[in-house]
Amino acid sequence: MTFPRPTPVFVAGIGNSEPDHWQARWHAELAHGVWVEHASWDHPVRDLWVRDLDDALRAVAGPKVLVAHSLGATLVTEWAAAHEDPDVVAALLVAAPDVHGPAFPEEAVGFTGPIDRPLPFRTVLVASHDDPFATFAHSVAVADALGATLVDAGLVGHVNARSGLGRWPEGRALLDELLAG
Repeated sequence: MTFPRPTPVFVAGIGNSEPDHWQARWHAELAHGVWVEHASWDHPVRDLWVRDLDDALRAVAGPKVLVAHSLGATLVTEWAAAHEDPDVVAALLVAAPDVHGPAFPEEAVGFTGPIDRPLPFRTVLVASHDDPFATFAHSVAVADALGATLVDAGLVGHVNARSGLGRWPEGRALLDELLAG
């Protein structure tokens, strides 16, 4: 018996992911992928972004893997605090920021941070030791609280386009593993 391949659902952070960001590159490579859109990328409001994610997930039939970066990773956990989708089979959360940290953008309103219980789907959290938006210790605590597998990305900043990762093959290998089930 074969199962349908999960749809990757891309959840970008504040400002969206520019074309040279690994997330945008992967989306371009995966024709069946879905990009979660928001009315305001520069002034995110938690409840609106949670609704946008929920609406996007409801529009996709079958199994789904969430591919989230930065505030998108926080958004996934905030969505999971009040919503359920049994078709979400996994999540790749990359560079989740510390919403209570000194570098968290003031433009982002209402975000309270990750839930303090395991997510109901397989989760991989990728963190960098020199991310300006979260300490590695914070990422370890978040991974533990979410029941996520923590992947140490080394010293790659916020794991974004400025990190010089290009297509980021190491991260893509993690996604491919999640998509394969």
